[in-house]
Amino acid sequence: MSKPHQGPIRVALAGAGAFGIKHLDGIKNIDGVEVVSLISRDLEKTKEVAAQYGIGHVTTDLADALALPEVDAVILCTPTQMHASQTLSCLQAGKHVQVEIPLCDVLAEGEEVVRVAKESGLVAMCGHTRRFNPSHQYVHNKITAGEFNIQQMDVQTYFFRRSNMNALGQPRSWTDHLLWHHAAHTVDLFAYQCGSPIVKANAIQGPTHPTLGIAMDMSIQLKAANGAICTLSLSFNNNGPLGTFFRYIGDSATYIARYDDLFSGKEEKIDVSNVAVSMNGIELQDREFFAAIREGRQPNASVEGVLACYQVLHDLEQQLHAG
Repeated sequence: MSKPHQGPIRVALAGAGAFGIKHLDGIKNIDGVEVVSLISRDLEKTKEVAAQYGIGHVTTDLADALALPEVDAVILCTPTQMHASQTLSCLQAGKHVQVEIPLCDVLAEGEEVVRVAKESGLVAMCGHTRRFNPSHQYVHNKITAGEFNIQQMDVQTYFFRRSNMNALGQPRSWTDHLLWHHAAHTVDLFAYQCGSPIVKANAIQGPTHPTLGIAMDMSIQLKAANGAICTLSLSFNNNGPLGTFFRYIGDSATYIARYDDLFSGKEEKIDVSNVAVSMNGIELQDREFFAAIREGRQPNASVEGVLACYQVLHDLEQQLHAG
């Protein structure tokens, strides 16, 4: 790995949309980190966001930010289709990089990122936020302490997205994807929480949307080597509560995780305020990224550490195409 980093960490953030803003809000709470460049495709909107957060450099081209010698690290919150190539650009420019989920939507591109990251010795991390949400960390701690074992995870990822809007209700410049984007969270989390690789995966999907060109409904089954199973339902057609809801069915308890909140199987709220230094999963994810840079080590959710998830997604995609 790289040498431990001394002094402040200066960051460029690409993608000033709904998720980029979440990172900017999280970083405000982290000492010794400064966002010095903001990159997004709409210059005027980007200037507005930069003014709100006191960011001095604004551009529509990632290359401009990568050319700044003061930039130590980059956070990519850009459209899925750009993730792998932009991650490579950051590594080739000698910058540490955290790319939002998914690492790639073509397995070979993800494998190339892992190869270049290893050679570079830089910190390269993927935003698998569920590893960091206090709710899921609480369950993870129970598992590592030997107090809880997963028998089944039952997960629902539901949105209402019959038109192409982002989390702020603004038109999206790109098309989201149930398999490569939304299923990636759960496929990775299941293997991570079980501490056991996925050995069997099945998928079926509903009809393709006539204009968006993607399946709007999908069902995925997973089995880990240790025998645990996962059932994942995904939809862009759900006109009800939005988001992802996780039910952990185990040998000693049942837990229901909704973002950073956790409940028992009987809907009793569990206090997770002492699990980590913050209740914000995005902030905790960013803290891990910067800690890995400071300490010259691999982060939790390194690109290498999450690659197995994308191998499973690739296999599922082949299955869906064949079907």
